[in-house]
Amino acid sequence: MARSHRSGHRNPRLRAAGGLLLALPLSGALLAALLVPWVVGPGLAARTSATLLAPLPVELTDATPPGNTVVLASDGSVITYYYRNNRTPVGADRIADVMEQALVAIEDERFYEHNGLDVQGTLRALARNVSSGDVEEGGSTITQQLVKQTLLQTAVTPEDRQAATEQTVGRKLREARLALALEETHPKEEILTRYLNTVYFGEGAYGVQAAAQAYFGADAADLTLPQAAMLAGLVQTPTSDSPLVDPERARERRNVVLERMQAVGYISEDERAEAAAGPVETNPAPAPPNGCAGEGVLGGFFCDFLQQHLLGTLGMTQEQLEDGGLTIRTTLRADLQRSADAAVLATQPMGDPVAAMFTAVEPGTGNVLAMSANRVFGFDAEDPAQSSVNLNVVASKGSGSTYKVFVATAALERGLPPSHTITTSDPYTSRVYRNGLDPYTVSNVGDGGFPPRLTMYEALVRSSNTYFVALEDDLGSVEGPVRVAQRLGLTSLDPVADTVIAQNRGSFTLGPEATSPLALASAYSTLAADGTRCTPVPVVEVLDRDGRPLTREDGSPLGTGAACTPEVVSPQIATTVTQMMVGGSSLPYGTGRRAAIPGHQIATKTGTAQDRASVSFVGSTPRYTASVMLFNPTANVDVGGFGGSRGGQIWHDAFLPVLSAEEPVFFPPPGIPLPPLPGG
Repeated sequence: MARSHRSGHRNPRLRAAGGLLLALPLSGALLAALLVPWVVGPGLAARTSATLLAPLPVELTDATPPGNTVVLASDGSVITYYYRNNRTPVGADRIADVMEQALVAIEDERFYEHNGLDVQGTLRALARNVSSGDVEEGGSTITQQLVKQTLLQTAVTPEDRQAATEQTVGRKLREARLALALEETHPKEEILTRYLNTVYFGEGAYGVQAAAQAYFGADAADLTLPQAAMLAGLVQTPTSDSPLVDPERARERRNVVLERMQAVGYISEDERAEAAAGPVETNPAPAPPNGCAGEGVLGGFFCDFLQQHLLGTLGMTQEQLEDGGLTIRTTLRADLQRSADAAVLATQPMGDPVAAMFTAVEPGTGNVLAMSANRVFGFDAEDPAQSSVNLNVVASKGSGSTYKVFVATAALERGLPPSHTITTSDPYTSRVYRNGLDPYTVSNVGDGGFPPRLTMYEALVRSSNTYFVALEDDLGSVEGPVRVAQRLGLTSLDPVADTVIAQNRGSFTLGPEATSPLALASAYSTLAADGTRCTPVPVVEVLDRDGRPLTREDGSPLGTGAACTPEVVSPQIATTVTQMMVGGSSLPYGTGRRAAIPGHQIATKTGTAQDRASVSFVGSTPRYTASVMLFNPTANVDVGGFGGSRGGQIWHDAFLPVLSAEEPVFFPPPGIPLPPLPGG
């Protein structure tokens, strides 16, 4: 019983002093050497000496904590941010003097006098706590708080986080030693600036710039005296003293800070009285977007494609995105993205069951320029306007007669010229392909106005179904067209290509296979680039927090994932197919007339799937290629209209402001002579 009694009631002096070591950092190396044996004996003092002599962690050698990763469009405008802690570091010249004064007054009034550990404050606290038998007063300096917050906020593993917060003598001694080392190697102004950029102010705001925005919609450089006092008062109790939660309590805490500022001589009594008499005024700005979801992100589906590229193709980690303070320069054309957003919504309302996607790439580079949809990238399954499925990228529905271009390209490679003439009936029954055990028969779409005798050139402009099935008959197999599509970059075909060839599907030219809008635009851009295929890429460069190109762990450049292969089809053939498609927008019977923009040469192809379950349009200039697809992603329903009408209109409206601001650029002449056309 006596043993139990002694273990449950320690000596008050030991309890108070032990608590002091847990709650108070030591006031210097000499004081540490004196106090540790007095409290815990020489054994623990010897064991902690190694901690006191440990080298300065790399986290504390950086001048400032990393800020939010910023994602930029090609014109430098912000797309979004990535962050775990919302922070925008600013230099001392961008922090109001009154903010520095308020923080020093309330947190560490002898900041400019001590060496990182406040001997006077600690001795005063020691005397008071020992006399009372409990820990009633602390003495932590701004430097010590900076050490603790830096180690905590840079902790990666649970063990690191525990080590930064555990209530042990060892942690306090380590923090004391690191505070002394910081003061030896960094000037006071830098330490104070780092602390103001590190500390948490509530409302998800880390650092004074984020806090100034979160509470007042202001910059840290423009903070007034009452605002600065209020922010300084939040450091210890950011939740309970928040002016957004309890304005009256926030006012009381603000006035305490003002009193301390006046007591230490930073402000006059008149200044204190005037500021203290004022009401609590806030004007919170919304937090910056974080990631790709939500309406505040420019090009949310482009952002999603970018993130998958960074994490997958480039091998980055989510931690790098959120904690690295990176600058990611992307290929996104902000002007085209905005005009495409407007064009899509003018044709298809936001959240309509029929989705409309516009996807643009740059021929010859693979740069992805825009991804628009009548959806917001997000994860609320109950909101029809949100989608976490990137319909601009995934293969969902067929793209109809856009596949005729692949058949035409394969025919040219086989030596059949653009003047290759076929006479077909309507309907037409294939000589080669079958529909299971039945004959394969197709008809043209429309009012029956297709001439029975057509050249390849006119058949492509008119988009004749009967001609292109007959052209497949002349080829004898779909293998050539399928392999052409793959070479051009129609990657969504890769999983089923061998099956299509093995089954010799004559329907290939009518495009029933699930097609990615991005892959479709990429394949057509290869033709627009005279046969040079480029991998679609969304990023120009990734810079580290210091503005240098980001490298891998082995020091090699991160790269962008860009890759181009010239002449996947010959320039002679690519230019010929492109010039054939120009007729689609320029001739009176072309299916792509809706996309025509005066003065500009636009190569077009339309597509309408079976029963109009999807409609598609692809248009190119030498500088741009974009696909448009419309379909219901969850059901096979008639979406209304055709590829040339609804799809062509979206393409036209998206590019009209862009092309109108540029001088026209024309495609090279066809490598193979084109025959004359009626009305051409």
